[in-house]
Amino acid sequence: MNQTRNRAEDFLPHRGRMRLIDEIVEVNEKIAVTQATVTDQWPFFSGDSVNALVFIELVAQTAGISNCWEGIRKHGERFVTKGWLVGIKQSHFYVNAIPLNTLITTRTENQFIFENFIEILGTVEIGSKIVAEIGLQLVQSETP
Repeated sequence: MNQTRNRAEDFLPHRGRMRLIDEIVEVNEKIAVTQATVTDQWPFFSGDSVNALVFIELVAQTAGISNCWEGIRKHGERFVTKGWLVGIKQSHFYVNAIPLNTLITTRTENQFIFENFIEILGTVEIGSKIVAEIGLQLVQSETP
């Protein structure tokens, strides 16, 4: 990873309570691994937990980190870190809610790439347990 760009904010347009990723564990042109801790500021937070639907956003942000990293590698610092349109191809949730302060690890892998279209597969883990598997389709409307 580029040592001058190693925070989620360097790769994602998300700010404030919509930036869920706390740490980038690993990133390259095909995969990304991130970690995030549930806070009371997250979307879908309700009292003492957050709805598992938030896993979709964690997978999307993790995939965005990998694909932005690749764009910067190919096109240099002029690559614009804009958002992607995201479609949910499939999702399997194995929990309904996640307690406050839970550490979540998200891993994404690009499965198929054609021009500005990417299909990714994401897995979400709490500890060593897989709690969600999500397939997304990403489209970026502009080229760098």
